[in-house]
Amino acid sequence: MSEGTPAARIDAKLVGLGDWRGEALSRMRALIHEADPEVVEAVKWVKPSNPSGVPTWEHAGIVCTGEVYKAYVKLTFAQGAALDDPQGLFNAGLGGGTRRAIDIREGDTVDPEAFKALVREAVALNAGKARKPKRG
Repeated sequence: MSEGTPAARIDAKLVGLGDWRGEALSRMRALIHEADPEVVEAVKWVKPSNPSGVPTWEHAGIVCTGEVYKAYVKLTFAQGAALDDPQGLFNAGLGGGTRRAIDIREGDTVDPEAFKALVREAVALNAGKARKPKRG
């Protein structure tokens, strides 16, 4: 894997964290790949204040992003407001009209099967939107 690939850049970010946040994001990343083996990793929004950028997982559009803050890891689903969340995983961004997020703090656990179901639902939503012809 080349140093410049998105996957290699995400690997470097996770290792560079060197704490529970890297472990948490790594765990969630593995679940995303389990839920959708065709997901594509990308790194977006690289800037001086965040030189390693934001890991994103995409399939017919952004499925979710993985941001790292001092006290938590945030997984933001681009179309989260349109997803069913019967297990109540979303705990942030609940007032927004489009996105929803899962904030993971040290010691938190996220139900792996419920999370994978959310990822699969987000992929299906993206794929459904991608197939619809544009009106106009």
